[in-house]
Amino acid sequence: MATPSHRAWQQRKSQTAHLFTSSKIFTCQIYKNLYNIITRMKPLNFIGSSLDDLRNFPDEARRAAGFELYAVQCGLEPSDWKPMPTIGRGVKEIRIHVLGEWRIIYVAKLEDAVYVLHSFQKKSRKTSQQNIELARKRYKQIGG
Repeated sequence: MATPSHRAWQQRKSQTAHLFTSSKIFTCQIYKNLYNIITRMKPLNFIGSSLDDLRNFPDEARRAAGFELYAVQCGLEPSDWKPMPTIGRGVKEIRIHVLGEWRIIYVAKLEDAVYVLHSFQKKSRKTSQQNIELARKRYKQIGG
């Protein structure tokens, strides 16, 4: 007959084995997700002057934009964004608050790539009609 301390030891052993198995499965799932993210990463396609405009962002804002666009390429959401239905279905705006206000308008709903429609510095509370019209025109260029 097992003593109480022996039973407690067996129970801890069983729990430890279960945790070990669970952590192995969890670790495998993490690697599987990372592999899927890396292998299914969409390329970036810059429409019009959006790449040149992005290159004119200050270094810190450009770096932040790169991190946000990388997340979008991997199928994730940027940290600060809003939908832009006035431009088209699936169009979103990344908001960057570094050394001013910077915006990147993109669409990621298409299977083949993430399309960057427009990059600009926001100078007023409301997005200017000129920026919206330019993004809308570029959205139509990609078949939106």
